Amino acid sequence: MNDFAYNPAIRQRFRGYLPVVVDVETAGFEAKTDALLEIAAITVCQDDSGRIGPAESIAHHVLPFEGANLDEKALAFNGIDPYNPLRGALEEKEALVSLFAPIRAAVKASGCKRAILVGHNAFFDLGFINAAVERHNYKRSPFHPFSTFDTVTLSGMALGQTVLARAAIAAGMDWDAQQAHGALYDARKTAELFCHIVNQWQDLGGPRPWLSETEEA
Repeated sequence: MNDFAYNPAIRQRFRGYLPVVVDVETAGFEAKTDALLEIAAITVCQDDSGRIGPAESIAHHVLPFEGANLDEKALAFNGIDPYNPLRGALEEKEALVSLFAPIRAAVKASGCKRAILVGHNAFFDLGFINAAVERHNYKRSPFHPFSTFDTVTLSGMALGQTVLARAAIAAGMDWDAQQAHGALYDARKTAELFCHIVNQWQDLGGPRPWLSETEEA
């Protein structure tokens, strides 16, 4: 879906929620204390046949918030130097504002009431977003505060794999280990995986709630 357009029919498919795929890279596992270092989001759109695909991409490098913990093992794993000036990182609140604005616009254009986060181990990504929102007393998060779609569960059911790389390969997708563990790359692959599974379910005869009974007949 390179020439995407937000189709309001998608609001019927996911009970009024617009799926937005998110991936974060962090300096540890504790959302309230460890730094958020990268954040990426991919909105999802639907064509007239009911197939969904990735739409817009938004991504930012993020500066550690004041007093944030930086776990050396986590930094060694993701290869991020938090204070490297070449990262072009934004202050955390600025990154949230810049991320949320196009997501809210996509929600409105799709006729949806809110975004719902899609992630691979989605509780982790949503936990860091919610913690950042709380830190800055930011009251306009577009995301549902606790509901998610988790591609670990979906890919385990549909593909027999739970690791993102293995699930992507099982779905017939390319996987570049050199780019993995970057927020934008992982978000893109998670978006492709989510759309693949949902479209496969439709192809197998899953319900089509965006169609009226007359159209479906």
